[in-house]
Amino acid sequence: MFGLSEAPLIRVEPPGPVARSIIERDSKVLVQSYVRWVPLVVKEGHGAVVEDVDGNKYIDLNAGIAVMNVGHSHPKVVQAIKEQAEKLQHYSLTDFYYESAVTAAEKLLTVSPVNNGRVFFTNSGTESIEGSLKFARYFFGGSRQYFIAFLGAFHGRTMGSLSLTASKAHYRKGFGPLMPGVIHVPYPYPYRCVFRTDDPKECGEAVLGYIEDWIFAKLVDPTEVAGIVVEPIQGEGGYIVPPDNFLPGLRRIADKYGILLIDDEVQAGMGRSGKWFAIEHWGVKPDIMALAKAVGGGLPLGAVVARGDVAAALTKGSHANTFGGNPIATAAMSTVIDVIKEENLLDHATKVGNEVIKYFNDLKDELEIIGDVRGKGLMIGVELVRNRRTKEPATKELANVIEKSFKRGVVVIGAGLSTIRIAPPLVISDELMMRAVEIIADVLREENRNLAA
Repeated sequence: MFGLSEAPLIRVEPPGPVARSIIERDSKVLVQSYVRWVPLVVKEGHGAVVEDVDGNKYIDLNAGIAVMNVGHSHPKVVQAIKEQAEKLQHYSLTDFYYESAVTAAEKLLTVSPVNNGRVFFTNSGTESIEGSLKFARYFFGGSRQYFIAFLGAFHGRTMGSLSLTASKAHYRKGFGPLMPGVIHVPYPYPYRCVFRTDDPKECGEAVLGYIEDWIFAKLVDPTEVAGIVVEPIQGEGGYIVPPDNFLPGLRRIADKYGILLIDDEVQAGMGRSGKWFAIEHWGVKPDIMALAKAVGGGLPLGAVVARGDVAAALTKGSHANTFGGNPIATAAMSTVIDVIKEENLLDHATKVGNEVIKYFNDLKDELEIIGDVRGKGLMIGVELVRNRRTKEPATKELANVIEKSFKRGVVVIGAGLSTIRIAPPLVISDELMMRAVEIIADVLREENRNLAA
């Protein structure tokens, strides 16, 4: 393990020679459908610091895309993985039983907001969404075939979840026809409300009214809608925090028409927002909750948590998989939950996140390039604009900020059209966090000067 006080440490301008050689090999053997943010070739990670193959050390502000919430190589998680691997690596949960999956599910349900929940383990976020869709349709015996989703949403890349996804047209291009029966409505994006209001509450009410007055009145009868699928904080769409009236309003609509509220917590869950699950900020209980990313401590694992009666509707053999609830992954998950509790990471995420939001709001008074600062816990978006009045997205400037920050030892990525996405491991120290933020601030000052020139 290396000393965290050493980061950032740039020994050779990245990408260094070893990194370049691996990137070249990558190009020859892997399908190049990925979009890599920066040419970072990671060798190891500890806490909130990663080291590349050339010996450069970086402060990690993306946590492997909101996965490593308890930090890279947390000793307790590593130990749990080692101990389980020595005993049992796989024995399909769909056909047999083992205790690590039961223990992990029991621990998850102690923190879940779902009433009388039951757990179905998956391998990824997109599989959790697919499972949620199947659970909802099955619950209604196939009589309700429609789903409502939101523009700006990202729910995954397989065919059902891709049908819900609406954050970038490019993700859907070439894959149609997609799953029928998905109706997209605007998400209440306070900074860019499609209903032309600067009042967050009005924006939230307008979206809720649109569902009732236009979708249900003119397009589909609500008795044919199985579920409303929503990210409580939009992730890939721009780290967008909705108005406070939105999620409670969705809950009311779902209750009014007997629709299931499906909460996608794949990115926002497991303490990322300062609550176990982001929807808890608004006191709302979902009927189905989709999880992945941080639940496995870095191992492939996801889960669907379904309300008791929804789960009970599934008959034997109606849904299953081979690897879901893998013994090693569920052992890691149990430890992740323990670590979040033992190290008070919810409170820590809230405290550090508030400091970061305040820092960027203060910087916003200085720099025209910062249009909006938003977030909860350590799920923070800093939206860049070329002009405060027109709110023109600063897409080129965002790319520059990401690249320049990387060159200076901070790994951060974007979201939406021009938002800096700040989502470090929840274990990051105040000192390391502010060190990273100051580097980003220096880069933003450079970009702001370039805009003004």
